Amino acid sequence: MTEAIPRPPLPDRLCVDARSPHHVAAVFEHDIGIRFNGQERMDVDEYCISEGWVRVPAGKTRDRKGNPLLIKLTGKVEAFYR
Repeated sequence: MTEAIPRPPLPDRLCVDARSPHHVAAVFEHDIGIRFNGQERMDVDEYCISEGWVRVPAGKTRDRKGNPLLIKLTGKVEAFYR
């Protein structure tokens, strides 16, 4: 009876911040996961599959506008729907 809602394809680059040009709101309506170097990460703010990097918060450090400071980690990135 219930129809499955079609999921949009996951983009090559995606950002959590709504002000970013790489933010796709339709993707965030579904639960997505990021696997980085074989381990699932829950703290990824931005990723790029083709370039092989993720941006994650650097502890509790904040910039002058109150946003978390992000560090870039390189490796194998996989995005998937849960």
